[in-house]
Amino acid sequence: MKRADVIDMFTRLRELDPHPTTELDYASPFELLVAVVLSAQATDVGVNKATKKLYPVANTPQAILKLGEEGLKRYISTIGLFNAKAKNVIALCRLLVEHHGSEVPRTREALEALPGVGRKTANVVLNTAFGEPTIAVDTHIFRVANRTGLAPGKDVRTVEDKLVKVIPAEFRQDAHHWLILHGRYVCKARKPDCPHCVIRDLCRYRDKTVED
Repeated sequence: MKRADVIDMFTRLRELDPHPTTELDYASPFELLVAVVLSAQATDVGVNKATKKLYPVANTPQAILKLGEEGLKRYISTIGLFNAKAKNVIALCRLLVEHHGSEVPRTREALEALPGVGRKTANVVLNTAFGEPTIAVDTHIFRVANRTGLAPGKDVRTVEDKLVKVIPAEFRQDAHHWLILHGRYVCKARKPDCPHCVIRDLCRYRDKTVED
């Protein structure tokens, strides 16, 4: 995609949604961190249902440690892979208490050293909780980047590096959210809604859908 088209693309997405943010419910960096860890291979809606019950009871590392692994499982059992996630969240909370004064660290290295936290989760926390212009490439962003021709790549890291390179600085802070929401609601996996897409004329996708 040409630079002028990239600028046009994000200008349109910004006009459509000037202040995009995550659809995960959270009220602190810690709540966001746990929600993102729980969201792996799960929907934001499903995670929000679980944390709506969990966070009024336990929304700090100490409180979740007090619940224990089995206690935590009772709140997150509706989420996929909840056994492994409960184990990771408990271990994560222990590290936060022992090494970070119960605070969520603000560096990628420290975040990625936490159990259950990979590059994508670290990017989400850095971007959404701490205002860093990072881009977390999930399945939606990977699909949109490839379909549109914005930043084609065969793997997640390649796409992330290309996105950081091609997206102008003025859009980078919110680009992550615009691309996720566009992939979730418009550029959907099975059948993209090209007729109602605000960037369809800029998009390089060859098999655009038409009105039924």
